[in-house]
Amino acid sequence: MKHWTREAWLLGRNRAALSSLLLLLLCAAAAVALGMANVARDRAAIDRMLAGQPTETAALKAFVEDAGYGAFYGFQPTWDPPSDLAFAALGSRDIAPAMLRVRALALEGQIYENEAANPELALPGRFDLAFVAVYLAPLVLIALLHDLWSGEREAGRFHALSAMPLARRALWVPRVGVRVAAVLAALLLPFAVGALLSGTSPGRGLGFAGLVALVVAFWMVVTLLVARRGTLSAVNAAVLAAIWFALTLVAPAAVNLAINATVTVPDGAALARENREDVHAGWDRPRDATMQRFLALYPQLAPGSALPPTFHWKWYFAFQHLGDLHVAEQSQAYREGIANRADLARAAGWLLPPAGLAQAMSALARTDVAAQLAYQQRIRAYHTRLREFYYAYLFSDKPFGPDELDSVPRFDPRSG
Repeated sequence: MKHWTREAWLLGRNRAALSSLLLLLLCAAAAVALGMANVARDRAAIDRMLAGQPTETAALKAFVEDAGYGAFYGFQPTWDPPSDLAFAALGSRDIAPAMLRVRALALEGQIYENEAANPELALPGRFDLAFVAVYLAPLVLIALLHDLWSGEREAGRFHALSAMPLARRALWVPRVGVRVAAVLAALLLPFAVGALLSGTSPGRGLGFAGLVALVVAFWMVVTLLVARRGTLSAVNAAVLAAIWFALTLVAPAAVNLAINATVTVPDGAALARENREDVHAGWDRPRDATMQRFLALYPQLAPGSALPPTFHWKWYFAFQHLGDLHVAEQSQAYREGIANRADLARAAGWLLPPAGLAQAMSALARTDVAAQLAYQQRIRAYHTRLREFYYAYLFSDKPFGPDELDSVPRFDPRSG
């Protein structure tokens, strides 16, 4: 134990090392604070949306005359609550909407709606703890370990130290262990505070801490391999900086470009535009042909499908749904393309451990692409329930008034 105490004392006397560790600690603390602020903002926005829903429903009750009015004017909230670990790895939540209000109209034109944001600001991603662990912590570790042996050679102490009895166990292992432990402490102490304040489950918290430890372990091994073979500290630092640059920036960017070129994905904006154009064209199509196509999907509604000579909501909502079916294949291809890109990126993560561990952090925090697509699927499932609720009134003689608005299906964030 005295060897570890000695190394801790020596590290404490190294102002440069202490400064780098303090800077890492401050970055990790800032990342946790910013992550918690982003999560709190999302939750507050969801709470405001849900708190305002009763007022909107009351306003709709004041003029609703039939089911068509309720279906057309009734916006229903859907939301994707952040997980108890989202503060540490924000993942896709910086570009994916955390909530969406939908109506019983064509869904494809609604599901991709989001607040406008500057894409250049979203490009680098959010500053979270996963970013600090994957991108910044390796630089501190390199600074602490790159001259482990070369520094002693340059000071003329290497051979004398190596001649000590049990030099590896008494000197080098404690020196490496203390410095790696200091880096882990700088990352995990702020995380532990954030996890306690966020109510993170112990299992998920330990899982994330384990991923952070794997990042540190990977760079420890890389750094020690270079430091052990190198003779000059400056050369070691340059080589390790080049490896860091290649593994964390260049290679992941190149892989991402290759994946995007290999897996083509339909243009989401064009898909939504085609959906809306097909819906608008429904006004000009023969009503009987529209109803026949719709009833082929819902034959149970045929007894109440007769149309009056004037406008009727049942025809309107029929061509709304047909507009979604018009782009159903493109929409499925879009989702499958995004999922395939994510699968290939995960596979590439086995060859690029820093990128793979960052993806694992987002997956554990439920902020990855898979979580984003799962939320969209819950919206789709809910939208089907919402449509079919109104169909039951539109294609029957059942009266629909203000009281029936209280029976409208509500979104369940777990299942849709």
